[in-house]
Amino acid sequence: MSLMQKTVRTDVQATQAYVVAPAQGMVKLDAMENPQGMPAALQDALAEALKTVALNRYPEPKAAALEAALRAHSDIPKAAQVLFGNGSDELIDLIIRACCMPGDVVMSPVPTFVMYAVYSQWSHAQFVGVDLNPDFTLNMPALLKAMSTHQPKVVFLAYPNNPTGVALREAEIVQVVKAAPGLVVVDEAYEAFADASFMSRVLEFPNVLVLRTFSKLGLAGVRLGYAVASSAWAEQIDKVRPPYNVNVLTRTAVEFALTHFEAFEAQAAQLKANRETLREALQSLRNPQLVVEVFDSCANFLLFRLPNAWEVFEGLKKKGILIKYVGKAHPLLADCLRVTVSTDHENQQFLDALKQTLAELAQ
Repeated sequence: MSLMQKTVRTDVQATQAYVVAPAQGMVKLDAMENPQGMPAALQDALAEALKTVALNRYPEPKAAALEAALRAHSDIPKAAQVLFGNGSDELIDLIIRACCMPGDVVMSPVPTFVMYAVYSQWSHAQFVGVDLNPDFTLNMPALLKAMSTHQPKVVFLAYPNNPTGVALREAEIVQVVKAAPGLVVVDEAYEAFADASFMSRVLEFPNVLVLRTFSKLGLAGVRLGYAVASSAWAEQIDKVRPPYNVNVLTRTAVEFALTHFEAFEAQAAQLKANRETLREALQSLRNPQLVVEVFDSCANFLLFRLPNAWEVFEGLKKKGILIKYVGKAHPLLADCLRVTVSTDHENQQFLDALKQTLAELAQ
């Protein structure tokens, strides 16, 4: 046994690092990114703002200017506290670390965002997934029973859910919150596309935290997420937050984006319209020889099921179209693919390649 093998945790050695699929030269529709980018009219102004950043100084510890800009352009309750993270991923990790001792339970309906389970593992917490219904709606009786049995410290509710795109009903969230023995995290990563949010009710209950990110709006590269909760929860989670976890370039870029937020809101509205057009196009592929099931989505992606999903995925990749094969992630996702909603042009490239691939597989 080598020194490394004797030193590194056995559970770390037994797993693999998170794999990001190579995408150079591809039409990239696998990661729910906004394909439109920073509006060209704003790029020079952003560059000027970034030129003034003092790279030789550590960031201010509380990001007060960023928080003020965020509050001016969001629905955060005045009495709620805000915590920033290096993407919402870091905040998920911090929440679990702040709440869970080894062996404590973290729970979520599944299939869902994989990092809930990953960060639970690294904190030696036990992740318990509760299967959704076959149509990806919440199995409330099963979830309530599991919470009663396992007494989770943290329950994650993705609203809408990834990779399904399905959104919970607000009444369902309230039912879970009232029954949960610990913290309920309402993860609103796709809020911009959902026309629904639990933010206004975050202080109504003693055990709720709302999580959001700027990644899906068009700022995935700057890596900024934020958590909103009562001062009591924020104070405890802040204790495990690394100092200076959000760098000065990220802060400046997001502050700038918030002053031009209407541009990003317009992009989100366009993607919502494109989502419906793409959904209709995928549904139109259905015929007596081909069953294509497209699931309702309140996010910026669509989940769909069809025969030979892996072969379809590989066929698309050979044609320069990268989407996500999720068929192995959970039994409920068998033969499922997930595609990011993009521009009219990229959506059409995807559809043309899909039709061609299906024709080839039918031969």
